[in-house]
Amino acid sequence: MPNDVRDLPAGQSDGLYRFLGGSPLAVAFRLILLSILVGVVLAAIGLDPWNILYSIRRLFQSIWDFGFDAINWAWRYFLLGAVIVIPIWLLSRLFGAPRGR
Repeated sequence: MPNDVRDLPAGQSDGLYRFLGGSPLAVAFRLILLSILVGVVLAAIGLDPWNILYSIRRLFQSIWDFGFDAINWAWRYFLLGAVIVIPIWLLSRLFGAPRGR
């Protein structure tokens, strides 16, 4: 008989490895590192783990305010540029070479 290998029932550790996706220690280490990384990102956008609902509301308020601040910023620069661009464009249209048709 060339194939005398018997399939043994899977041990408890095989099921645990399969469920976790690797060794428990390696999975715990990856989860800890990922949690720290996500925590840094969430702290950078202003979320606080002790008062999460207030932090989320404050985050959306900041995004809302930032959107309107960006519109205000763009409008001010548009007006500042238009003071120069519009008169130059108008003068170039008035005194430009006539187009023959």
